[in-house]
Amino acid sequence: MINIVLFEPEIPQNTGNIIRLAANTGATLHLIKPFLFSLEDKRLRRAGLDYHEYAGMRVHEGWEEFKQSVGDRRLFGMSTKAKKSFTRIEFHKEDFLIFGPETRGLSDSVREELGINNLFRIPMLPTSRSLNLSNAVAITLYEAWRKQDFVNAV
Repeated sequence: MINIVLFEPEIPQNTGNIIRLAANTGATLHLIKPFLFSLEDKRLRRAGLDYHEYAGMRVHEGWEEFKQSVGDRRLFGMSTKAKKSFTRIEFHKEDFLIFGPETRGLSDSVREELGINNLFRIPMLPTSRSLNLSNAVAITLYEAWRKQDFVNAV
């Protein structure tokens, strides 16, 4: 299944929701430090309910450590600054979808490193700024899973 990457997440409830999403879809969740909460935060635990034990999750000490751990796998950044719709991605089983922090999105340096061909957006009305992080992850993850014919789903 697809890998979800939260780069420096800030809001524990969003991360908790995404833990629950990962557990229910078989996605692996990667968290890149620093983040502004503890993994023991009661808000994160409450949002994730009792799904923490069922979710595949890895914590990375920083961007460089994350990149080293994934090698040459495909990395796609999700950004409101991208031009192409995420629906254009031909998803592969081991792809990584990278989402930035709630208040600022992916940094310029991360977007530059990924390159314009690997940056995608979720279409919105022109007057909209952004979606909630956990909603954006859910929309993108389910599109990826749909394109894989919901492999392993019941």
